[in-house]
Amino acid sequence: MTISKTFDFVIIGGGPAGQKAAIKAAKEGKSVALIERDRQIGGACVHRGTIPSKTLRESVMQFQRAQNAIEPMGVKSDGVVEFSGLLSHLQSVIQAHSDYMFRQIERNNITYMHGQARFLDPNHIEIMRPNGQKQTIKARFVILATGTRPRSPDDVPIDHEHIYDSDSILSMIYVPKSLTVLGAGVIATEYASILAVLGAKVTIIDKGDRPLSFLEPELSQRYVDNLENFGGRYVGGQRTKSVTWDGVASVQCTLENGEEIVSEKVLFALGRVANIETLNLDCTGVELSSRGLIEVDDYFRTAARHIYAVGDVIGPPALASTSMEQGRQAVCHALNLPSAHLARTIPIGIFTIPEMASVGLCEAAAREQYGPVIAGTARFDEIARGHISGIQDGLLKIVVGADNGQVLGVHIVGEGAAELIHIGQIAILKGMRVEEFVENIFNFPTLAEAYRVAALDALQKVHRQPPISGVNIATAGG
Repeated sequence: MTISKTFDFVIIGGGPAGQKAAIKAAKEGKSVALIERDRQIGGACVHRGTIPSKTLRESVMQFQRAQNAIEPMGVKSDGVVEFSGLLSHLQSVIQAHSDYMFRQIERNNITYMHGQARFLDPNHIEIMRPNGQKQTIKARFVILATGTRPRSPDDVPIDHEHIYDSDSILSMIYVPKSLTVLGAGVIATEYASILAVLGAKVTIIDKGDRPLSFLEPELSQRYVDNLENFGGRYVGGQRTKSVTWDGVASVQCTLENGEEIVSEKVLFALGRVANIETLNLDCTGVELSSRGLIEVDDYFRTAARHIYAVGDVIGPPALASTSMEQGRQAVCHALNLPSAHLARTIPIGIFTIPEMASVGLCEAAAREQYGPVIAGTARFDEIARGHISGIQDGLLKIVVGADNGQVLGVHIVGEGAAELIHIGQIAILKGMRVEEFVENIFNFPTLAEAYRVAALDALQKVHRQPPISGVNIATAGG
């Protein structure tokens, strides 16, 4: 075995988790190699997931805001968006972000290797270059950040032209007249709402009674209401029996209850699988879960103690934000650097239309865990900024303990939700009581005022409960 070089850290996968791990290790003065099999770094997040879907959504929302702004003034719009133009802008955003990530790697003196990585033994890794040449390197520590890809079931004939998965949907060159979405998770609901606003008649099919079932029910219902306003439909509690393209112009989805749904295109978005099959993990001692994910401990260390795994390849929450922190913490643990455990209170931002975000416990979970709880709600159509910005279909809900008023969860639907949720995150992390939202001042007019309104609503309900820490409801606010 000829070893070309030895590195302190070898990072396999150039997405958010791998990149942040590489940068952290480099800043600690360690020699680092980053191996990426795709032509550009960034992983699914930059090229097929987070950045693309959010960029498309923002473009659609800017168009919708422009329409809402000019039509009250008597200016008419034909309401047509050129999908090709949106994709062109999307590519420029992807390229800009990818270039930024590569510049970070260069200025931190990280050795970048384009190729397919494969373990020869727990410490030696072979890289197959695109030109067929092979190179073997040795690693003191290895961090696996290879991510996931869309699941491709045998009974759904995904051809990436009529029946897409969540990666190939970005190759669609026009907005179809109708679209059936199989699945009701984050990716499915984001693309469904974007294409519905662009004019496609969207039908979502899922076994769950409601989309995004992990969210507070009010948020899921607002999503369904908005989908229906655009001519869409949610079909819950159903499984698909068969999916077939007629060979001409449409795809037929037959449900187990016998209903047939015909549409121009189909998006299959039911699950993802880990990118591990080419790594030759059998020779490393790394163990997999029953779902084919890499098993790790609280420090993101695998059964092979010098090999760590981070990001989507280890499973939920599979968020870009958590993946980046996992990468950083894995390096900290390997080098015995001080680092707190990954926070349990992680905010979720879902960039559907309308936008949704959540942190902490939903009302049902809080009641199960803590007993009696109170929920206060503020509607954006009762907030001045909601009227000014045309954001009147949103709401903010605060869940608090009935005995002490501690904030246990915050749930928001409406534009700006993913930004606003961080106020609730800090409130939960600091153990704040709900009255603190009343006793402090928010800028006017802002959507953040919704925290104060929701807090007042909660306190009014608490009035019929035992007092919270001596709060005088009569003087708490108006």
